[in-house]
Amino acid sequence: MARRRRTVARHARLPSPRPLGQFLTIVGVCLAVLAVSLGGVAAYATYDLAASFADEIVDIPDQEPVPPDIGAIEGGVNILVTGIDECEEEFKSIFGDRCTGADSTTELNDVNLLVHIGDNPRRVTVVSFPRDLLVPIPSCTGADGSTTGGGTDQINTAYQYGGLGCVMKTVSDMSDLNIPFGAVVTFGGVIRVTDALGGVEVCLARGIRDRNTGLDLGAGTHTVAGVTALQFLRTRYGVGDGSDLGRISNQQQYMSRLAHKLVSEDVLGNPAQLYKLATVALDNVTPTRSLASPLTLVQIALAVKDVPFDEIVFVQYPTFTDASDPNRLRPDYASAEILWQALRDNRPLEITGDVGARGGVVDVTPTDAASPPPTATTPPSTPPSTPGQTPSPTPTPTEAAVALPPAITGSTAAQQTCSGGNVRG
Repeated sequence: MARRRRTVARHARLPSPRPLGQFLTIVGVCLAVLAVSLGGVAAYATYDLAASFADEIVDIPDQEPVPPDIGAIEGGVNILVTGIDECEEEFKSIFGDRCTGADSTTELNDVNLLVHIGDNPRRVTVVSFPRDLLVPIPSCTGADGSTTGGGTDQINTAYQYGGLGCVMKTVSDMSDLNIPFGAVVTFGGVIRVTDALGGVEVCLARGIRDRNTGLDLGAGTHTVAGVTALQFLRTRYGVGDGSDLGRISNQQQYMSRLAHKLVSEDVLGNPAQLYKLATVALDNVTPTRSLASPLTLVQIALAVKDVPFDEIVFVQYPTFTDASDPNRLRPDYASAEILWQALRDNRPLEITGDVGARGGVVDVTPTDAASPPPTATTPPSTPPSTPGQTPSPTPTPTEAAVALPPAITGSTAAQQTCSGGNVRG
């Protein structure tokens, strides 16, 4: 199976494989747990899986290799996962005219996910950047050796200027964070991963009917897999006001529920299922050279495997509507700086904004009588006691949480969120 089957799509109708980015992190956790708990056979499997995709990697200029180590990676970690709008041959028929039109030869980084792992104590923050966000694009070197960029453009054009390295540099400049690790993922990978998982359960506060993606789901919970999962992740006209911001809420819910599924079903303790999922994920990822080492995967995995759900936070980069074009967004630098500083200081985060942009809500219906999901206004005081997850120590009382501005929407993995669909009544 080819790892990156390329042809591309129109950005207005693209699926958004942010969840595959989160899946890459979770798979890293799985690989590490397997390696340290099952000994030689598992260690070989870990090496075999990671080495299998090391033949197709992305070199970033002036990036030093990470020295091998068998312990958790030291310090904080930043990983940039980019989803490229590709029309893979086997899935072309699903995407319709976006794979045959005038824009089918372009490649856009429509999904940009920064995964930040704090240090001592470990915390995970996932920052999503709307694709219609107008940002400064740095000067980048293209595939033909020419220098491009250097102006303001939509963030989803950065890949055209200089590949993954240009996307990483753009986000690094915006956040003032060093980003040593990165990966490119394909949209077809979402189909393969969710099929391998047996589906992910998602919640709709209202139904979704979107003729652009073909998605038609009623209110309530649904297990989505394969093409249906892809439709759920790429729908924008079926949620909220039809903007990319509403779609991000769907993606955040999917990532959160995927994490719960892997933990609650004890995937970490099932070597056969773990190997299957890891194989699918890694076969659909093109990493930077810095991330291609199996030892690096283990290092990162060991760093995050015990992070409690209420310390896994999904946020959306804050924006303003562009004054000259209501279909474009401008950065809210003041609000964003509060987030970036909190990440630099490794402070716990308090979300004061909406659960998700454009209609996302917290599901207050308990999914388990013994452990009902917390509401947005009453976060749990202790990590949730989910089977298979080792609780982390509660932060010290002196460690005050940073209240993020209301412009920063999001949720934690401890919250069970539901999407606000476009079907009323």
